[in-house]
Amino acid sequence: MKTKTHDHTALPQGRDITFLIAGIFGIGSSGPLIAKSSMPISTLVFWRNLGGALIMAPFAIKSGELTDKRNRRLLATSAIAGVVLAAHFLTFFAAMRFTSVAAGTALAALQPIFAALYMKFRGAKISSQSLGGMALAFASLLLITGVDFSLSTRAFVGDLLGIACAALAATYVIIGSGVQKSLSTSTYTTVCFFSCAITALLASLVTSSPLLHFAARQWLYLSGLIIGAQFLGHTLFNMTLKRVSPVVVSLIVFFEVPVSAIIAWIWLHQHPSAGTIPGIIGLLIGCAIFVVRNKPVDD
Repeated sequence: MKTKTHDHTALPQGRDITFLIAGIFGIGSSGPLIAKSSMPISTLVFWRNLGGALIMAPFAIKSGELTDKRNRRLLATSAIAGVVLAAHFLTFFAAMRFTSVAAGTALAALQPIFAALYMKFRGAKISSQSLGGMALAFASLLLITGVDFSLSTRAFVGDLLGIACAALAATYVIIGSGVQKSLSTSTYTTVCFFSCAITALLASLVTSSPLLHFAARQWLYLSGLIIGAQFLGHTLFNMTLKRVSPVVVSLIVFFEVPVSAIIAWIWLHQHPSAGTIPGIIGLLIGCAIFVVRNKPVDD
């Protein structure tokens, strides 16, 4: 008997479109704010996720899922997702300090490719045209990293961090997609963000990074991260995972690249090098080909 596989390219509908658009602008502000901030990376990750957890906690408590013994395994998995998210944030924040915002966010947004590879490994059908789009994206990746390597070792290291955080982001999104089939978004994000905050706190203690006593401007940057990237970005994206494939959500996240690049250009006066621009364009086109040319397939 043939059953239809999950459509990993179905476009979002209704309120999910609004959530995803708001999320794009939310996370698009993340890179420039991180580059502008002088707080230690682990400190930024700690406060950002603690703030996100506190915002969502009242909704999670109201649902009653946190105290339901039947949810123990789901809550534990949510905590694991938080550890993965912390690793993603630590590498992404470091990338913003090592390379340009445009290059760093472009490489970090490769997560749909990693998500797609995982789905293919699990048996999902991906068309040859989409595989061609993935190949173009990876070729563009090599162009960006090659240009940055010729410019400086520091920028190249930032590129590698961006690639690592993309793989971690895909893992986090896939875990979240599975958990939220049975657990509400508010409960999942509360546990996930709190676990992420604890992981970052441990990193701060190990590295002796200060947690307090920063200038008022630094707290403003942090507030922007919590409201924009954490709440409008990650929380809204998580809400759509109940109905939208993690591959599609990961692809839409890619559109943070032009948003971040424009903000960095206006606010930070960061102008991507001539060689980096074609690579970023290639990444956009490659990921677009992936989702547009892929078709639902029956098994």
